[in-house]
Amino acid sequence: MLKLSSLVLASLVTASSTFVTFSDAQAAGCGRASWYALHSRTASGERMNPNLMTAAHRSLRFGTKVKVTNAKNGKSVVVRINDRGPFIRGRVLDLSKAAASNIGMVRSGHAKICYEVIG
Repeated sequence: MLKLSSLVLASLVTASSTFVTFSDAQAAGCGRASWYALHSRTASGERMNPNLMTAAHRSLRFGTKVKVTNAKNGKSVVVRINDRGPFIRGRVLDLSKAAASNIGMVRSGHAKICYEVIG
């Protein structure tokens, strides 16, 4: 019995290392992004500056660096998460105006993007 429970425990430990946590699942993805250029406070407490490379995400930690790529033109930018959102169904990120400008999505207001956490 002792050997069997040790074997089961070893199997569980091995299997648990392959599970993906919720935060890991949110570490990369594709979807739609929009941009905003307010001057109010962000959820992290800092003042929103549309000239900085920042973004809002629903669950990534504040300060997380994310590489965002416009699926239409391949342009990329690295942003820092400092706010919560977007609050529009189907959108995965809200970018600052400067970040949106760098990947060529200011005119359209939104774009299909892919993103990955880099730090």
